[in-house]
Amino acid sequence: MVVSESSILQGKRAAYFTLGCKLNFAETSAIAQALAAEGVSSVRKGEHADICIVNTCSVTEVADHKCRQAIHKMVRQHPGALVVVTGCYAQLKPQEVAAIEGVSLVLDQDKKGRVVDIIKEYLASAAVRGKEMSALQEDVAFPVFVPSCSRGERTRYFLKVQDGCNYFCTYCTIPFARGRSRNGSIESLVDQARQAASEGGKEIVLTGVNIGDFGRTTGESFLDLLRALDDVEGIERYRISSIEPNLLTDEVLQFCASSRAFMPHFHIPLQSGSDEVLRLMHRRYDTSLFYNKVSRARELMPDCFIGVDVIVGTRGETSALFDEAERFIESLHVSQLHVFSYSERPGTAALRIPHIVGPKEKHERSQRLLAISDRKLRAFYECFIGQVRPVLLEHSHTRGLYNGFTDNYIKVEYHGADCDNKILPLRLVGWNTDESALVAIEN
Repeated sequence: MVVSESSILQGKRAAYFTLGCKLNFAETSAIAQALAAEGVSSVRKGEHADICIVNTCSVTEVADHKCRQAIHKMVRQHPGALVVVTGCYAQLKPQEVAAIEGVSLVLDQDKKGRVVDIIKEYLASAAVRGKEMSALQEDVAFPVFVPSCSRGERTRYFLKVQDGCNYFCTYCTIPFARGRSRNGSIESLVDQARQAASEGGKEIVLTGVNIGDFGRTTGESFLDLLRALDDVEGIERYRISSIEPNLLTDEVLQFCASSRAFMPHFHIPLQSGSDEVLRLMHRRYDTSLFYNKVSRARELMPDCFIGVDVIVGTRGETSALFDEAERFIESLHVSQLHVFSYSERPGTAALRIPHIVGPKEKHERSQRLLAISDRKLRAFYECFIGQVRPVLLEHSHTRGLYNGFTDNYIKVEYHGADCDNKILPLRLVGWNTDESALVAIEN
């Protein structure tokens, strides 16, 4: 990595904190790589940072609260540092963020690709003035797609293929926080995948806000993207991080089932198992379509892992509608549920929907669905005990212990030596001590 000797950043240290989705983590990693190219190192425990990057989330009010806590903590731990806040919370409430004592820069989403230049400009201006400047807030705009392909400290790479969303579901602020749907070109994304392969990467997770909507800005299709990526030599695994059920076409399912490198693993947001609640949410499908997508995926890939997002306690979700949703979810042949409690977001259309669900009822509904998830995940794992599956291993904090995932996303523990970033055929023999993963041994 070439470092500019004249860089105003050379020799400085940076601390990073990320909240929210995989896309945010990928973007933070890309920012860290860009700063490293200018001579900025990451702080170690106990060291003081010159620069702090906080990449925020705003999916719920709880997320907003965690973001404020993270910012205050960064300011306390690194007094005098240049504190840069970006991400969805910074996008939706920039004045609130800028008012936090110690914050230097508040950057909107499309400035993530220019963080290094903006920091250099800020430091140069501060040096000329000879004093600290008040928090600067960039104008809100979403004209470009900011690329990101990085792995941070992980074995897997995260390739951002799409950003933004055109759907405007009644409960969601993402279109306001990340703008309209846009994407990179297939050619540019393939080039990034090839670069990851040249660095030794074996698995890439495709990330985005609504990745099935790929092609809005380039006129290309998501299926064409998958085909092009499948041809990249050196990348042995791809995973699709999340895809809307109405965009998970039969052509995409058939391609994944027959492809060289796309894993039998899907994450599909359901949000509710009630057609009435889906209508109130302005979702673009009904339970019948969702059920058929899951069934088709199972038909083509019987061993596939299917994760499902569900929101409980949305406005309009009466007890009877939740009971209906619970029965539908129980009927689905899926592997795991990711359960979220509804949070009121200012400016969303959901605030006009009558019938508010109280916190206690939200919690009880969440616990009921989590119990279903635990049963389904355990049953899925136990179907594969005794089988040999390919596992991509990565080191853990315990010497000689490696963690990893099978092709169909079963979490594995393996004791061995020199296995980091290797795919090995391993036999799954049973649960580990805390029953959070299956123990694997050499076949």
